[in-house]
Amino acid sequence: MFVRKVSMRLKSEAASEFIRKMEDEIIPLLRRQKGFLDEMTLLAQSGKEVYAYSFWESSTDAENYEKSEFAKVSGMLSGVIEGALRVHTYMVANSTFHKMAAAVAS
Repeated sequence: MFVRKVSMRLKSEAASEFIRKMEDEIIPLLRRQKGFLDEMTLLAQSGKEVYAYSFWESSTDAENYEKSEFAKVSGMLSGVIEGALRVHTYMVANSTFHKMAAAVAS
C-alpha cells in the first residue's frame, strides 16, 4: 500500500469551502481512480494548514493518478490555497486502519 501526502496552506476563512470541495468534488474524483483505497484529510485547528493523505493499492496506481488527474485537483483547489501544493509519496510500513474498518463494519 502507498500513500500520497499533500500539504497545503489555506487562504484566510477558506476552511469551510475547502471541506466542501473535498467532499463534493475531489473525493468523488478519487473514488473513480484505479487502485484508490481511502482519503484522510487533517485540518489544523487554526484552519490554515492541511495535510491530505490518499491511500493507494500500489505505487503505479498513485503515479497514474499523479499523471492523469492531479493537475485537475490542483485547479479545483486554486481558489482556497496559498502557494504551491507539496507532495510526498510513502510506502506504508504498517497500519491499523484495516482493523478499524472491520470493527466499524461489524
